[in-house]
Amino acid sequence: MTAGKKILGAAIGALLMSSVSAYAETIKVGIIGPFSGPFALQGKNFQAGVEAYMALNGKSVKGHDVEVIYRDLPAANPAQSRALAQELVVKEKVQYLGGVYFTPDAMAITPLLAQANTPLVIFNAATSAIMNTSPLVVRTSFTTAQTTTPLGKVAVDEGVRKVITVVSDYGPGIDAENAFKKAFEAAGGQVVEAIRMPMNTADFSPIMQRVRDSGAAGVFAFLPSGPPTLGFVKAFNETGLKKAGIKFYAPGDLTQESDLPALGEAAEGLKTSFHYAVAHDSPENKKFVEAATKAIGSADQLSFPSVGAYDGMHVIYKMIEATDGKQDAKKAVDAVKGLSWTSPRGPVRIEPETRHITQNIYLREVAKGSDGKYFNKEIQTFPDQKDPGLATQ
Repeated sequence: MTAGKKILGAAIGALLMSSVSAYAETIKVGIIGPFSGPFALQGKNFQAGVEAYMALNGKSVKGHDVEVIYRDLPAANPAQSRALAQELVVKEKVQYLGGVYFTPDAMAITPLLAQANTPLVIFNAATSAIMNTSPLVVRTSFTTAQTTTPLGKVAVDEGVRKVITVVSDYGPGIDAENAFKKAFEAAGGQVVEAIRMPMNTADFSPIMQRVRDSGAAGVFAFLPSGPPTLGFVKAFNETGLKKAGIKFYAPGDLTQESDLPALGEAAEGLKTSFHYAVAHDSPENKKFVEAATKAIGSADQLSFPSVGAYDGMHVIYKMIEATDGKQDAKKAVDAVKGLSWTSPRGPVRIEPETRHITQNIYLREVAKGSDGKYFNKEIQTFPDQKDPGLATQ
């Protein structure tokens, strides 16, 4: 054991000794996310979801005040992610960790959880395998396998028999590629070529030429939401692939609501599958959107990470309630296994075996509203979807 690990262990041990007797103290929740840099809007959505939940449900649980402490991780950086989690646990004495936008960052945190006696509630990171790295992880977002799988049959039903896949070369991208390929081939389709791009790819023109040259009737794509997805969808249109009749299929990251004003008419008609659309029609969502819009400052900035954060806070509140403010990670996680509720996205449930969220997945099409603004219109529901990625592990 290195000196650094010994120091961390001693610090965490002292923290745990002092927390056992804590009663009716402020419960601290540490949220790690991209609050600056190119993905800052996603972090703003984390914060909007958290603030919306607390505005609608109060800032205390069973007499315990809840304090949220944010830490900025501008881009994927596992070493920094681990350091921030250590700081939150040891220095800030948080009892719960939440947030985490990128999979590599979640993977860097999970080895700390048992020693820290601290659960991690994931608001976004979307690789199935994260859940296998610690029994103290709960996820309230989605996985790319979960949101992608319905698209395979959708493409075949629309007459597409040959597809080229284009994904970012990291965990969620590979999960998305594999999930789409499995579902598409099971429905009778053929993947003619599979392209994996570095996460920092910014020039998509060569990729679009390969799509054109492949002879495929459709393209399936996955990139991390933010500047990459905006650039990819723009390139798809500007290089003439949409005009040429190439069908476009992707999880909803690629048409997130905050990108639609910039994409404009170019996005109209694009089909994606996802767990949430800001335009989802339900009383719960109307209430949520109103509170989250107030928190983020503009309806045009609201996007899917907000609902992962909102539901993540619901889970954390239930954990605090079950432990009555005491620090007991196992008891906290056990308390939410099987938990079900009506989310702004629809009915959801935390599966006891996987601690991952089961939810509806919706096929959406970008449409123009009567107000002239573009939105993701839900046109089909795939109910009660578990994570197929976890089912095969």
